[in-house]
Amino acid sequence: MTAPPAPVPPPWALLAELTHACPLHCTYCSNPVELTRRSRELTLAQWQDTFRQAADLGVVSAHLSGGEPLLRQDLAEIVAAADGAGIHTQLITSGVGLDRDRLARLTDAGLRSVQLSVQHADPADGDRIAGHRAHAAKERAAALVTGAGLPLGLNVVLHRHNLGALDALIGLAPAWGADRIELANTQFYGWAFLNKAELLPTRAQLAEAEATVRRRRQQLDGRVEIIWVVPDHFEGTAKPCMGGWGAVSLTVTPDGTVLPCPAAAAIPGLDPPNIRDHPLRRIWEHSAAFTRYRGTAWMQDPCRSCALRERDFGGCRCQAYALTGDAAATDPACRHSPHHTVIRDLVDAPAPPPQALGRPRRPGHPSRRVETP
Repeated sequence: MTAPPAPVPPPWALLAELTHACPLHCTYCSNPVELTRRSRELTLAQWQDTFRQAADLGVVSAHLSGGEPLLRQDLAEIVAAADGAGIHTQLITSGVGLDRDRLARLTDAGLRSVQLSVQHADPADGDRIAGHRAHAAKERAAALVTGAGLPLGLNVVLHRHNLGALDALIGLAPAWGADRIELANTQFYGWAFLNKAELLPTRAQLAEAEATVRRRRQQLDGRVEIIWVVPDHFEGTAKPCMGGWGAVSLTVTPDGTVLPCPAAAAIPGLDPPNIRDHPLRRIWEHSAAFTRYRGTAWMQDPCRSCALRERDFGGCRCQAYALTGDAAATDPACRHSPHHTVIRDLVDAPAPPPQALGRPRRPGHPSRRVETP
């Protein structure tokens, strides 16, 4: 008699992408190339139902993200829906459009913490990278958040154009009252993949950055938590995709598509389900989009026989597809991948001089217009 399949552990985290609209135009943006129009976004009632289902499934933490979630006029009601379902909420924002009254409404609705994106320590360079005059708004937003007594974290996506300012970027955390700063080396999918030639750092930049992180961790020990997300392109070691495909978290996009990770929609044939059409529990436990790369049974060699298969789960499926055309392939970031030369060729290519850089592609779409709440 065949044993019944093991029950699927519930997710604990939800990334709620409330909109793809954003006032910024960052070339490393993790939003998909094909953005969701405002007219196709989930309604407040649909988000309320989504959070109820998520809580019933086991979700305890939600990141409210975008795009720029402050562009949702009903953001306070969305926060209240998550909080009412017993889900801890963190707002991930550029800070553009946040004022004292708006923050008070969000806090009253149950918002528990804020993560503020920062592009550079220098205001002019930060505005150039963001494609918008946003640095001053970020500093004001940080002051409002800490003044309201909310925990504040900073998030910095690192690349060729800001790694040299890492020491000053880390310095923003104590200066702005943040208790945590996440230094996330660019993941090359979506817009970042299109712009990889412009964004890839050099080995020398990364070596200097790692030394800076070690020094600053000693200096700020007990004051600021520094999270350093290791760049897998340069380490030869694959990172587990979102803690494992369909293992700990799920993403709901602005139009209700439910994904195992934010970039998974790029994988052809995945046919991800939509919360409008299917219950969230059924999606998590039974949909092909979540079961296809869950666990290790789907793996090809060398992953199938690798001692690390239960730790890294073959690496990132989206990166594997982007670089090899096969989402089931070993992530080329892994030194054991037969496609590892693709990564080596990328990182060992000489960096083009600044004057030779082409105009980078920026996120652009009718839904991605500049707006303020």
